[in-house]
Amino acid sequence: MSDILDLGGRIAFVTGAGQGVGRQIALHLAGHNSGGVAVNDYVLDRAEKVAEEVRAAGGKALAIQADVTDLESVKAAVKVTEEKLGKIGVLVNNAGNFGATPHADAEKPFWETGPDAWNSSIGVNFYGVINCTSACVPGMIARGAPGRIITIISEAGRYGDVGLEVYAGAKAGAAGFMRAAARALGRYDITANCVALAGMATPPVEQNMKADPERAKKALQKYVIRRLGRPDEVASMVLFLASNAGSYVTGQTYGVNGGFVFGL
Repeated sequence: MSDILDLGGRIAFVTGAGQGVGRQIALHLAGHNSGGVAVNDYVLDRAEKVAEEVRAAGGKALAIQADVTDLESVKAAVKVTEEKLGKIGVLVNNAGNFGATPHADAEKPFWETGPDAWNSSIGVNFYGVINCTSACVPGMIARGAPGRIITIISEAGRYGDVGLEVYAGAKAGAAGFMRAAARALGRYDITANCVALAGMATPPVEQNMKADPERAKKALQKYVIRRLGRPDEVASMVLFLASNAGSYVTGQTYGVNGGFVFGL
């Protein structure tokens, strides 16, 4: 019986894949007939460790460093990927941050901060998506086969979070860009979708939750499923959208959020 989640040999390029959710996405894609996975991270050592995991599991991987806020850096990474693995058929825009100094900035109203606080978050979460998409699309079109673009956003961009206004705006902007991209790229059989996350059980988040159990308990009351999400649960949704099973799905946003947000 054929694997309905088969990637059809498509090469995947996953940004921010050196740890957390991105790492799990790279591992999931590699295990379903990917032609290879380019593991991108701003820190090359992190990318190499994940690439080694992919290879140990029998997959093909390339560790590659790129700053997603720099279009030329992204273009160079895409060029190397295409030279060593082949034309990219799946792009996962996973790289993201809360800004250069997220904890300090969140303690101030956004109107008391400024571009120094805003630019890092907007650069990675919005321009990074535009840069990577624009760099990968020409190869997808030239490849002449189905392409998949999946962008990881946050429920902050749909629900709104006090203290994360600029981050929320950047994520909402990325979602709007993807909806428009879906309309532009459908004629080439390239789909474009988003996966929206709420709280995820990454090591830093779990550490913060353990440090303040009462605050953690209060936060989890907002979730119908009263726990944080797991990176593998996000990776499963990304795999569906990247696979042959997701071939007729485009312009959509899927919440992997434990019921934090309904109906948006």
